[in-house]
Amino acid sequence: MNINPEQQEISDIRELIRKKGLRSTNARITVIQKLKNTSSPVSHAELADMLVPKGFDKATVFRNLNDLTDIGLVLRTELGDHVWRFEYNDPDNPHEGLHPHFYCIDCGSVTCLAEKDFLPIPSTESTVIGNITEILIKGHCKKCLA
Repeated sequence: MNINPEQQEISDIRELIRKKGLRSTNARITVIQKLKNTSSPVSHAELADMLVPKGFDKATVFRNLNDLTDIGLVLRTELGDHVWRFEYNDPDNPHEGLHPHFYCIDCGSVTCLAEKDFLPIPSTESTVIGNITEILIKGHCKKCLA
């Protein structure tokens, strides 16, 4: 019996959530699906706007974002504007989640920057600095500069 790609994705997400010790609910599966398909971190309000039409209320989305953050499947970041933003953290590639972000101080857009865009910190410097958990670059995006 062939399983279509969407059914396989749901099955994989369901198993992933269970392995992390949470019940695999439709809300949690849907939150992860949406976050996997976004190109940059999204706020609770942005995600709720996507999921309320599908029958999920804002409180449910918020609780599930927090639950999924607690088990490490979702990363939460604050970019200096007092708004938490969330993105999927692939357990098969956990370093992918730790990447720099560009925040436009004019329009508030957020762009994920690839790790390859930055030189790694030499190990001798990292022992002096400690453990870097986030790199944030602020400026003006191309759209706002135009």
